[in-house]
Amino acid sequence: MERLLGELPGVCALGEIVHLWQRDLRDDERCGCGARFSACTFWRRVGHYAFGGWHNVDLDRVHALRDAVERTRYIPRLATAVEADEEVYEYAHFYARVYSAAAEVAGAKVVVDSSKHPALAHVLRWAPEIDLRVVHIVRDARGVAYSWTKRVSRPETDGADEMTRYSPGRSALLWNAHNAAFGLLAKRGVAVHRLRYEEFLADPRSALLTLADFAGLRLTPGDLSFLGDGYADLRVGHSAAGNPMRFTVGRLPLRHDDAWKKSLPRSQRRLVGTVCAPMLRAYGYPLSVEETR
Repeated sequence: MERLLGELPGVCALGEIVHLWQRDLRDDERCGCGARFSACTFWRRVGHYAFGGWHNVDLDRVHALRDAVERTRYIPRLATAVEADEEVYEYAHFYARVYSAAAEVAGAKVVVDSSKHPALAHVLRWAPEIDLRVVHIVRDARGVAYSWTKRVSRPETDGADEMTRYSPGRSALLWNAHNAAFGLLAKRGVAVHRLRYEEFLADPRSALLTLADFAGLRLTPGDLSFLGDGYADLRVGHSAAGNPMRFTVGRLPLRHDDAWKKSLPRSQRRLVGTVCAPMLRAYGYPLSVEETR
């Protein structure tokens, strides 16, 4: 979704900025364009506009602030506070500076941060300089659980590392907690648009038009010319971190991946379905799923 939104005029897709501080600034992993972060012209300009150069960022301070305010266990406090702690504002300001600089460099009206940490979203809602709008994408918990069991290398490390994997039971607990936390944002006055993965793939064009309107953009029919029948043509992007598909350039098939119905063992499907039953039902998912033959 981040990549598709990044194809729209006036939008700059940044990837998962929550990982910028460690993976890019410290580890110098690869940008979505393929270059090392330190060698990417786009990100070098962003660093200059935001901080006078990335060397001026106190990474130890950023990490200390993250540990102090951006944890799932802090969400209840962030969601119920009448006034946020100074550390919350300080941490959010680092992100605000990156967003503002990226918008300036790209000439964009909207920047997309595809970070999936709900605690970060709860932090950012306190930042007065950020017009926060959250796209909450939901997928069947059993499909998510299967995805997290796969062994996937991380191209940004030249294959040296793999993406994190979770057991289906662990995935189920995280699915419940994270989706509930994003749902809580709406109750705190944050603009939240929920979209099911399956609904998006059934009609990507309509979904993107709706999301553009949600972001305050006005599109013309030609603005979606990169979308075809069951595919999208993607340009090079500058995603700082995220799923390996951020390196994909050219034609990307848009298809509903339901391999989990066959490949996720029945016992694990039942476990995840049981743990996630209340929210699956709330999101309109069936509790019983037949295997794909």
